[in-house]
Amino acid sequence: MRILFLGDVMGRAGRTAITTHLPRLRDEWRLDFVVVNGENATGGMGLSGAHAKVLLDAGADVLTLGDHAFDQKDMMAFIDSEPRIIRPLNYSKAAPGVGARVFNAAGGRKVLVAQVLGQVFMKRPFDDPFSAVDGVLRQHPMGGMVQASLIDVHCEATSEKMAMGHFCDGRASIVVGTHTHVPTADAMVLSGGTAYQTDAGMCGDYNSVIGMEKTEPLRRFITGMPKDRFSPAPDEATLSGLFVVTDDRTGKATRAEMIRTGGRLQQAAPA
Repeated sequence: MRILFLGDVMGRAGRTAITTHLPRLRDEWRLDFVVVNGENATGGMGLSGAHAKVLLDAGADVLTLGDHAFDQKDMMAFIDSEPRIIRPLNYSKAAPGVGARVFNAAGGRKVLVAQVLGQVFMKRPFDDPFSAVDGVLRQHPMGGMVQASLIDVHCEATSEKMAMGHFCDGRASIVVGTHTHVPTADAMVLSGGTAYQTDAGMCGDYNSVIGMEKTEPLRRFITGMPKDRFSPAPDEATLSGLFVVTDDRTGKATRAEMIRTGGRLQQAAPA
């Protein structure tokens, strides 16, 4: 299976990049399944129902969220009516929606998608992500119930993301990090057959401070004093993510390549 994961969509620029590029890339790269992290697609904070529809209509099969899952209040109700949206497994037990679900891919194949939030340096004490993921993977073994599985690890610390990759190695097809908005240069297939990248990066304007227009973040770093709200940077975005090929029989990855399309970053496409 040919699977594409795209990192955090950041504001209008990120949404525009998705609608501009993703329909073409599905055809050019012969993609079977696409997962997009929509965590910051609405004003840089959360995802609205209207913007979720935009991303799904552009070609995303599944949207994942993150620590800002319900910053847009309409998502509290919308997520229960749209099964293609996944919130973190270890979020509040009172939260609507689910943190893992099996989806149909091309050719009738089954793909498990799950997301967890990290604990290190995060503002809120979420439940243990390792035990949450372990339970889901035990219920959905690769090569059995599902032909592939993808875990979105929404973490601040690179060490916690790496630990999750090794924890899932051989049990998940893909473990990919989100949240920090900067693509890491470590896309690889781990020794047990799991495709891994510490952070997929963002789908946003990289002439920014992690996707936000530079003026206000710089003011706060330099003076320690806020003046205005953060606002997403408006110029052309780079789609950043991870492209993976998996073996339907075993669920293991055979290729893992970082991708970048459009915007300011050096371009990279599947070989």
